Amino acid sequence: MLILVTGGARSGKSGFAERLAVRAAAQGGGFAAYVATSVPFDDEMRERVELHRQRREEAGVKWHTVEEPYEATAALDRLRADAAAGTPVLLDCLTLWLTNQLLRVEELGKAEGDAVLRRECDALLAVMAAYGSGGSGTLIVVTNEVGAGLVPETSLGRRFRDWAGWLNQRAAVLADEVYLTVCGIPVELKRLSAEAARSAREEGRLD
Repeated sequence: MLILVTGGARSGKSGFAERLAVRAAAQGGGFAAYVATSVPFDDEMRERVELHRQRREEAGVKWHTVEEPYEATAALDRLRADAAAGTPVLLDCLTLWLTNQLLRVEELGKAEGDAVLRRECDALLAVMAAYGSGGSGTLIVVTNEVGAGLVPETSLGRRFRDWAGWLNQRAAVLADEVYLTVCGIPVELKRLSAEAARSAREEGRLD
């Protein structure tokens, strides 16, 4: 089972994703794995990380935290056996991982950097797909919606927005469930999309 949770900043997506992981852990052995991709550069970011950690610890689940700002692909691959045994895996978040990768190739030329980014993204998506329909275990991936605001002023910002949009779309195709969180309220998009398509077909037959 692959679940993608997206939303804007402070939309409640991480809290909702953690609740999904806790629910899945309760049905298994009471353990969950957390793959963190953030790099806490300053005190404010370190405070955010600590608040997230405290919230997870208060949920009544035993968390195994793996900090992998760059090698999330390898971490998810290593955790597949645990997931198959009933330990849900939570990756938070996809766009922070992308940011780290983008900054790592910033000094390369655009064509070379994009080629490296494509390889890294394809490898991560392949591991995510292994958790999807027909796979074993549960992987919950948090990401950010970054295309609903103003056009970024810098070329690097626009490059990140474009890559994030592409990566989110690829991940959504693979996911069994896709949730959009708005004001703390999660909405399952794939079910709504299927219902809308079914209604359209039925209306077409009535015509």
